[in-house]
Amino acid sequence: MAGRVCPAAQARTAGGVDYTLTRRRVRNLNLRVRADGSVAVSAPARVPLAAVDAFVAAHAAWVASAVGRAQARRAAEAAEVLPPKAEALARMQALCAAYYPLFAASCPGGRMPRIAVRDMSTRWGSCSLRTGTLAFARRLCAMPPPAQEYVVVHEFCHFAHPDHSPAFWAAVAAVLPDYRARRALLRSGR
Repeated sequence: MAGRVCPAAQARTAGGVDYTLTRRRVRNLNLRVRADGSVAVSAPARVPLAAVDAFVAAHAAWVASAVGRAQARRAAEAAEVLPPKAEALARMQALCAAYYPLFAASCPGGRMPRIAVRDMSTRWGSCSLRTGTLAFARRLCAMPPPAQEYVVVHEFCHFAHPDHSPAFWAAVAAVLPDYRARRALLRSGR
Protein backbone atom coordinates (compact mmCIF):
# COMPACT_ATOMS: atom_id res chain seq x y z
CA MET A 1 0.00 0.00 0.00
CA ALA A 2 1.23 3.46 -0.76
CA GLY A 3 2.21 5.46 2.29
CA ARG A 4 2.23 2.46 4.61
CA VAL A 5 5.54 1.57 6.16
CA CYS A 6 6.15 -2.09 6.90
CA PRO A 7 6.78 -2.18 10.63
CA ALA A 8 9.81 -3.94 12.05
CA ALA A 9 9.13 -6.57 14.67
CA GLN A 10 10.81 -6.15 18.04
CA ALA A 11 11.51 -9.04 20.45
CA ARG A 12 10.54 -8.19 24.04
CA THR A 13 9.83 -9.82 27.40
CA ALA A 14 7.31 -8.71 30.01
CA GLY A 15 5.81 -10.56 32.96
CA GLY A 16 7.78 -13.66 32.01
CA VAL A 17 6.29 -13.64 28.50
CA ASP A 18 8.58 -13.49 25.47
CA TYR A 19 6.73 -11.76 22.65
CA THR A 20 7.20 -9.99 19.34
CA LEU A 21 5.94 -6.41 19.14
CA THR A 22 4.89 -4.95 15.83
CA ARG A 23 3.74 -1.36 15.46
CA ARG A 24 0.71 -1.16 13.18
CA ARG A 25 -2.14 1.10 12.27
CA VAL A 26 -4.51 -0.40 14.82
CA ARG A 27 -6.68 1.27 17.43
CA ASN A 28 -6.00 -1.09 20.31
CA LEU A 29 -3.33 -3.38 21.61
CA ASN A 30 -3.78 -6.85 20.12
CA LEU A 31 -2.34 -9.91 21.82
CA ARG A 32 -2.39 -13.35 20.21
CA VAL A 33 -0.77 -16.72 20.60
CA ARG A 34 0.07 -18.25 17.24
CA ALA A 35 -0.44 -21.91 16.38
CA ASP A 36 3.28 -22.53 16.96
CA GLY A 37 2.99 -21.14 20.52
CA SER A 38 4.78 -17.87 19.82
CA VAL A 39 3.26 -14.68 21.21
CA ALA A 40 2.64 -11.60 19.06
CA VAL A 41 1.48 -8.12 20.02
CA SER A 42 0.49 -5.39 17.60
CA ALA A 43 0.21 -1.87 18.98
CA PRO A 44 -0.41 1.64 17.70
CA ALA A 45 2.72 3.80 17.44
CA ARG A 46 1.36 6.17 20.09
CA VAL A 47 1.34 3.56 22.89
CA PRO A 48 4.55 3.70 24.97
CA LEU A 49 6.63 0.53 25.37
CA ALA A 50 5.99 0.54 29.13
CA ALA A 51 2.23 0.40 28.49
CA VAL A 52 2.65 -2.48 26.03
CA ASP A 53 4.80 -4.39 28.52
CA ALA A 54 2.25 -3.75 31.30
CA PHE A 55 -0.54 -5.03 29.04
CA VAL A 56 1.36 -8.23 28.26
CA ALA A 57 2.29 -8.75 31.93
CA ALA A 58 -1.36 -8.29 32.97
CA HIS A 59 -2.35 -11.06 30.55
CA ALA A 60 0.53 -13.43 31.42
CA ALA A 61 -1.76 -16.10 32.90
CA TRP A 62 -3.97 -16.11 29.81
CA VAL A 63 -0.86 -16.30 27.57
CA ALA A 64 0.53 -19.25 29.55
CA SER A 65 -2.78 -21.08 29.20
CA ALA A 66 -3.03 -20.33 25.47
CA VAL A 67 0.59 -21.40 24.88
CA GLY A 68 -0.15 -24.66 26.72
CA ARG A 69 -3.20 -25.28 24.53
CA ALA A 70 -1.18 -24.56 21.38
CA GLN A 71 1.57 -26.96 22.48
CA ALA A 72 -0.98 -29.67 23.33
CA ARG A 73 -2.64 -29.19 19.93
CA ARG A 74 0.73 -29.48 18.16
CA ALA A 75 1.62 -32.59 20.15
CA ALA A 76 -1.74 -34.18 19.30
CA GLU A 77 -1.28 -33.35 15.63
CA ALA A 78 2.22 -34.83 15.68
CA ALA A 79 0.85 -38.02 17.27
CA GLU A 80 -1.86 -38.39 14.63
CA VAL A 81 -1.15 -41.06 12.09
CA LEU A 82 -1.91 -39.37 8.81
CA PRO A 83 -2.08 -41.19 5.51
CA PRO A 84 0.40 -40.26 2.78
CA LYS A 85 -0.78 -37.30 0.69
CA ALA A 86 -1.63 -39.49 -2.31
CA GLU A 87 -3.86 -41.71 -0.17
CA ALA A 88 -5.49 -38.70 1.52
CA LEU A 89 -6.16 -37.15 -1.90
CA ALA A 90 -7.76 -40.36 -3.16
CA ARG A 91 -10.02 -40.49 -0.07
CA MET A 92 -11.11 -36.88 -0.44
CA GLN A 93 -11.68 -37.24 -4.19
CA ALA A 94 -13.94 -40.24 -3.56
CA LEU A 95 -15.88 -38.43 -0.85
CA CYS A 96 -16.29 -35.33 -3.03
CA ALA A 97 -17.41 -37.47 -5.98
CA ALA A 98 -20.14 -38.96 -3.79
CA TYR A 99 -21.50 -35.49 -2.91
CA TYR A 100 -20.86 -33.79 -6.26
CA PRO A 101 -24.25 -34.67 -7.83
CA LEU A 102 -25.99 -32.61 -5.14
CA PHE A 103 -23.87 -29.55 -6.01
CA ALA A 104 -23.21 -29.91 -9.75
CA ALA A 105 -25.43 -26.95 -10.65
CA SER A 106 -23.50 -24.58 -8.38
CA CYS A 107 -19.99 -25.76 -9.32
CA PRO A 108 -18.05 -23.55 -11.74
CA GLY A 109 -18.90 -24.65 -15.27
CA GLY A 110 -21.07 -27.42 -13.82
CA ARG A 111 -17.92 -29.56 -13.56
CA MET A 112 -16.51 -31.53 -10.67
CA PRO A 113 -14.09 -29.17 -8.87
CA ARG A 114 -10.39 -29.91 -8.66
CA ILE A 115 -9.64 -31.54 -5.30
CA ALA A 116 -6.43 -30.84 -3.40
CA VAL A 117 -5.02 -32.02 -0.08
CA ARG A 118 -2.63 -29.79 1.84
CA ASP A 119 -0.93 -29.75 5.21
CA MET A 120 -3.09 -26.98 6.70
CA SER A 121 -2.99 -26.40 10.44
CA THR A 122 -5.64 -23.71 10.88
CA ARG A 123 -8.36 -24.87 8.48
CA TRP A 124 -10.11 -28.09 7.65
CA GLY A 125 -10.89 -27.03 4.11
CA SER A 126 -11.15 -24.16 1.67
CA CYS A 127 -13.03 -23.30 -1.50
CA SER A 128 -11.54 -21.22 -4.29
CA LEU A 129 -14.25 -19.78 -6.49
CA ARG A 130 -11.64 -18.35 -8.85
CA THR A 131 -9.95 -21.69 -9.63
CA GLY A 132 -12.87 -24.01 -8.85
CA THR A 133 -10.79 -25.92 -6.31
CA LEU A 134 -11.73 -27.53 -3.04
CA ALA A 135 -8.73 -28.05 -0.77
CA PHE A 136 -8.76 -30.14 2.38
CA ALA A 137 -6.37 -30.51 5.29
CA ARG A 138 -4.63 -33.87 5.26
CA ARG A 139 -5.37 -34.15 8.99
CA LEU A 140 -9.10 -34.26 8.10
CA CYS A 141 -8.50 -37.92 7.15
CA ALA A 142 -7.89 -38.63 10.86
CA MET A 143 -11.36 -37.35 11.76
CA PRO A 144 -14.52 -39.50 11.87
CA PRO A 145 -16.35 -39.93 8.53
CA PRO A 146 -19.34 -37.75 9.61
CA ALA A 147 -16.91 -34.87 10.30
CA GLN A 148 -15.23 -35.39 6.93
CA GLU A 149 -18.61 -35.32 5.20
CA TYR A 150 -19.49 -32.09 7.00
CA VAL A 151 -16.33 -30.35 5.73
CA VAL A 152 -16.94 -31.56 2.16
CA VAL A 153 -20.55 -30.32 2.18
CA HIS A 154 -19.48 -27.05 3.85
CA GLU A 155 -16.93 -26.35 1.11
CA PHE A 156 -19.27 -27.37 -1.73
CA CYS A 157 -21.90 -24.95 -0.35
CA HIS A 158 -19.39 -22.09 -0.73
CA PHE A 159 -19.73 -22.32 -4.52
CA ALA A 160 -23.32 -21.05 -4.17
CA HIS A 161 -22.77 -18.94 -1.04
CA PRO A 162 -19.20 -17.60 -0.67
CA ASP A 163 -19.93 -16.28 2.83
CA HIS A 164 -21.33 -17.73 6.04
CA SER A 165 -24.71 -16.06 5.67
CA PRO A 166 -27.99 -17.61 6.87
CA ALA A 167 -28.53 -18.82 3.28
CA PHE A 168 -25.20 -20.64 3.41
CA TRP A 169 -26.09 -22.42 6.66
CA ALA A 170 -29.53 -23.26 5.28
CA ALA A 171 -27.83 -24.91 2.28
CA VAL A 172 -25.58 -26.93 4.60
CA ALA A 173 -28.58 -27.95 6.74
CA ALA A 174 -30.54 -29.00 3.65
CA VAL A 175 -27.90 -31.67 2.96
CA LEU A 176 -26.83 -32.42 6.53
CA PRO A 177 -29.57 -31.55 9.05
CA ASP A 178 -27.21 -32.71 11.84
CA TYR A 179 -24.30 -30.54 10.68
CA ARG A 180 -23.88 -28.96 14.12
CA ALA A 181 -23.14 -32.34 15.72
CA ARG A 182 -20.78 -33.19 12.86
CA ARG A 183 -18.98 -29.84 13.23
CA ALA A 184 -18.64 -30.51 16.98
CA LEU A 185 -16.67 -33.67 16.14
CA LEU A 186 -14.01 -31.48 14.53
CA ARG A 187 -13.76 -29.31 17.62
CA SER A 188 -13.54 -32.23 20.03
CA GLY A 189 -11.05 -34.10 17.87
CA ARG A 190 -13.08 -37.33 17.97
